Amino acid sequence: MSAYKTLKKAYFTFLEAIVVVIIIGLASVVTLGFASRLLGSPFSWYDEIAATLLAWLTYYGAALAAAKGAHISCPSVINMCPPSVRVPITLLAEAITIGFFIFLGLASYQVILILEGVNMISVPAISMQLTQSAIPIASALFIIAELLRLPDVIKSAKGAGFIDHELEEVGIDADAVKATSQSRG
Repeated sequence: MSAYKTLKKAYFTFLEAIVVVIIIGLASVVTLGFASRLLGSPFSWYDEIAATLLAWLTYYGAALAAAKGAHISCPSVINMCPPSVRVPITLLAEAITIGFFIFLGLASYQVILILEGVNMISVPAISMQLTQSAIPIASALFIIAELLRLPDVIKSAKGAGFIDHELEEVGIDADAVKATSQSRG
């Protein structure tokens, strides 16, 4: 296995581990919160911690989705274009996505600087800077994921096209649909 593929696989595993830890933490906090309410003495902190973990799951999960190429896209539309057009459109889409996450990371870093000295209400020992750190960190992780996938994205754009995971998920063979529509046209 090449060094690139080894690095890519290790990075995906790293992101999956982060997401799994957050899911376990979120499930634990929600379960504790439910049990404490059921017993009649709810914890004051679990709502705020659960909301923070859910936000973290969203951002780190987005980075994992980017690493797997499972974020929102329109592969069927792009696949309709010839490869000579598909490559520049794909590169533009990648540049816009990476640009957005650069902007998000920088803007959220500015927010973190503003939050200096501000703590959570229910758990004053936890800084709001820590809770909001998921946004710039996940933005950087998303950018790294996009850059690691870029060679595969370019290869797909030059070749047969992109796999439509939504069609695949419902059991429709995208290649068969494409072949059928081309034979009719």
